[in-house]
Amino acid sequence: MELRLANEGDLSQLKIMYKKIVAQMNANNIEIWDEIYPSEFLSEDINQKRLYVLIDQETIAGAFALSDTNPGEYAMQWENKQAKAFYIDRFGVNADYLKRGLGSLMLKEAIALAKEKEAEYLRLFVVDINIPAIHLYKKNGFIQAEGVLEEKIDDELTLWEYGFEIKL
Repeated sequence: MELRLANEGDLSQLKIMYKKIVAQMNANNIEIWDEIYPSEFLSEDINQKRLYVLIDQETIAGAFALSDTNPGEYAMQWENKQAKAFYIDRFGVNADYLKRGLGSLMLKEAIALAKEKEAEYLRLFVVDINIPAIHLYKKNGFIQAEGVLEEKIDDELTLWEYGFEIKL
């Protein structure tokens, strides 16, 4: 398996992968992603050179965005708010690759990338009902920060997100 920056040529395969992830999440009553998010953000992530893909031969086995800011970063009581941090977004493992340890592998890769960029912390947000993701992050050493981010999607949907971080 190889981790690399995503490119425009990956976009169609990425959209298929995330569509399968959304279907898998919906089947498990984790209805937080849809046909718009995260797929509509992938092209911008690629253009900004912040989307990474884990490749198994020619198949994308997983992906995540890594950026130095996040709109919700000020909602949490991080261990050190002034420290340089990177944020994981749109973290997803291809539904065909579940239960193979790829989530942990991708987190280790994200930690290494953040260290290369001289960050002191790697942070992320996760919706409160996404219990499998919360377990994954805790298993890999991420600590939950104090606070909850309220993300109002529309009149009918508000997501409550926890912040997690790991000191690098």
